[in-house]
Amino acid sequence: MGVKNLWDILESCKKTLPLHHLQNKRLCVDLSCWLIQFQNASRSACVKEKVYLKTLFHRIRALIALNCSLIFVTDGAIPSIKLSTYRRRLGSVSEHISNDEKTSQAMTSLRRNMGSEFSCMIKEAKVLGLALGIPFLDGIEEAEAQCALLNSESLCDGCFTSDSDIFLFGAKTVYREIFLGEGGYVICYDMADIEKKLGFGRNSLITLALLLGSDYSQGVYGFGPETACQLVKSIGDINILQKVKLEGLAFAKKKSKAKKTVNSLNCNADKENLICYKQHMAVIGLNLEDDLSAQVGLRLKSEKKLGPNDHVLGVINAYLKPKCHLPDSEAVQSACSTYPFLRTKLQQICAVSFGWTPEKTDEYILPKIAERNLRRFGNLRNISSELGANIPLHKIPVPCPVTAIVKQRKLQGKECFEVSWQDMDGLQTSIVSADLIASFH
Repeated sequence: MGVKNLWDILESCKKTLPLHHLQNKRLCVDLSCWLIQFQNASRSACVKEKVYLKTLFHRIRALIALNCSLIFVTDGAIPSIKLSTYRRRLGSVSEHISNDEKTSQAMTSLRRNMGSEFSCMIKEAKVLGLALGIPFLDGIEEAEAQCALLNSESLCDGCFTSDSDIFLFGAKTVYREIFLGEGGYVICYDMADIEKKLGFGRNSLITLALLLGSDYSQGVYGFGPETACQLVKSIGDINILQKVKLEGLAFAKKKSKAKKTVNSLNCNADKENLICYKQHMAVIGLNLEDDLSAQVGLRLKSEKKLGPNDHVLGVINAYLKPKCHLPDSEAVQSACSTYPFLRTKLQQICAVSFGWTPEKTDEYILPKIAERNLRRFGNLRNISSELGANIPLHKIPVPCPVTAIVKQRKLQGKECFEVSWQDMDGLQTSIVSADLIASFH
């Protein structure tokens, strides 16, 4: 999903960061990507066992403990430009499509089957998220496009997705993978690193999608990652899209054809004949590449008579101007609001889905919410200190959720403290890291 080979191209920009890096951040999640990941990891399990939902629950509680504010973003309608890819994935490319249907597809997007098994999984995930205080935003079309907009408008600090085309929609920071447990970490990519290390801005990445293939385009035959990158770099990010808009992909096909012809000559003629051919071309005022380009240019010129390259322009427009909820829309403002933790609702969901008792659900989630409240308190205190307001602990408007340190503990070889809590739905004590407590003294 996304742009073919793009993750491989971006490999040098990959950063492995400790899980702690996500502390106090607001992050949007391409929910479909997470659920597909969970589904693939538990293929042997029956859907009725809801392993995907349980895995989601444990990932959320780990992020809650870090005081991450999440927004679940879901896919809306399938963009019209993606319909051929969608049908191909469903194995229906051989189906007969009438001219009227083709015309309709070229103009409108396609509503998803909201009664499918996967759509039901999405609904369950949203209900679970709301019980944990996580809002959701149903995209108009592509979820990764909506995530990218939230990120580019600084409404969130980063995006969780495995779809590489999120960069083409304008995302700044992307978290591709997350690993929990001992030594947990996240795999992160920053657009600033991509521009600095590779010289690829958003325009260049869109062009790579056109050359290599993506959900919106099949690519140009004969182009691999190395050839495509070289070509895009030779033109530069500022000018590349303008060149594509003016010439379509003719310039790329011209370069590819010229290169293949030179290779063919090298294989089928000895060096002396090739040198003689180049000398002959020089006498008449041309070089070999000019001659080959002229031949290919004539063919491409005849092809242009068939009509403008609407598909190429459509792909560019789909990435630069995707259908999304605007930052000031009611849908986005609602998704960026604070939602409460619904303890009773969560207990009901876990009882039905996992067979847990209310006590077991509390045992899993309440310590994480308590730790989140402590991080929120610490974050508030740090912000006030940065502003020069060194307020004593007992005078901070929001009370510290920790009432006392019970005793020092060691958990999995790490220094910790057992602490007592106030106003935590019956949670009396739990264990937190020593670093977290030390930061408040």
